[in-house]
Amino acid sequence: MVIKVYIASSSGSTSIKKQQQDVIGFLAANKIEFEECDIAANEENRKWMRENVPVDFRPATGNPLPPQIFNENEYCGNYEAFFDAREENAVYAFLGLTAPPGSKEAEALAKKEQQ
Repeated sequence: MVIKVYIASSSGSTSIKKQQQDVIGFLAANKIEFEECDIAANEENRKWMRENVPVDFRPATGNPLPPQIFNENEYCGNYEAFFDAREENAVYAFLGLTAPPGSKEAEALAKKEQQ
């Protein structure tokens, strides 16, 4: 399973660039395998991302903005959802992955199961 992060390499928005770097930096630091799919340089990536972000998660006007995160073809969420998952130590669940033993998320899950 490969996490796909849809980004825009030539975004003029500083906040989008920071969000993309935040997601990619987290995945790299945690050795989570991922692929960057650039929607600025590749029309197919742009079309695929726009068509596969669920209707409920699209903005009221315009198109979904990067970063958008998928586990293969399953939609995980946008930056806000990723940020919330990270704050709750639930990124692996957010990504549809099993938390590695010893991670904060695995420990939190173990505590929940014991309750």
